[in-house]
Amino acid sequence: MSDRNSDSPVACPDCDLLQRIPPLAPGGKARCPQCGYVLARRPVDPIDLPLALTLAAAIAFIVANTSPLLGMSAVGRHASTTIVGGAYEMWQEGEPITGAIVAFCAVVAPAGFLTLMLAVLLEVRRPPAPHWIGEVLRWMQHFQIWSMYEVMLLGILVALIKIAELATVEPGVGIYAVGALVLLLPAILSSFDFEEAWRRVEWAGGERPRASPGEFPGREPAP
Repeated sequence: MSDRNSDSPVACPDCDLLQRIPPLAPGGKARCPQCGYVLARRPVDPIDLPLALTLAAAIAFIVANTSPLLGMSAVGRHASTTIVGGAYEMWQEGEPITGAIVAFCAVVAPAGFLTLMLAVLLEVRRPPAPHWIGEVLRWMQHFQIWSMYEVMLLGILVALIKIAELATVEPGVGIYAVGALVLLLPAILSSFDFEEAWRRVEWAGGERPRASPGEFPGREPAP
């Protein structure tokens, strides 16, 4: 979330109180005076910090998808797999829908989100950014919604508990990279100022279109 124009009334998502948000200093927050809900915040570094976090997440993503997640040893046999390998095995074992969902949520969606985020951050550092960045911002949030590493990590932990008595499990480099992504992806969103990026886009006619409802996570549209 970021600061809003003080002329635009905002409805609190928790109590529906209409109010105006004043300009915020870097690092500042605006809370609803009635219920205390955080209506807006202005990141200290809205572009460079998320860029650094996104680059770190991109490296972790590559490691997570190229290194084994887990290694298992039982009765003298050893096996290991990657995220893509696990999705492929599900497909081969007669679970094509599950395999496709895992591949999309753990590989395609995060890859799309990180790629589009990098494109946005690199372009808005030198404003005005080209007009197509506005469309990229919309698509980026669609990919972000489907990036579910935390769900996958929870599933892995549950599986580990169930097979701990049947086999020896050795965590691979990939599982640590997945853990890093679980922390990095929310950090990117919390440090990135969507509205600041939106303001830096060069629009045809020189006017910036209003954001549609749900355009920015955690915000209510101005009436």
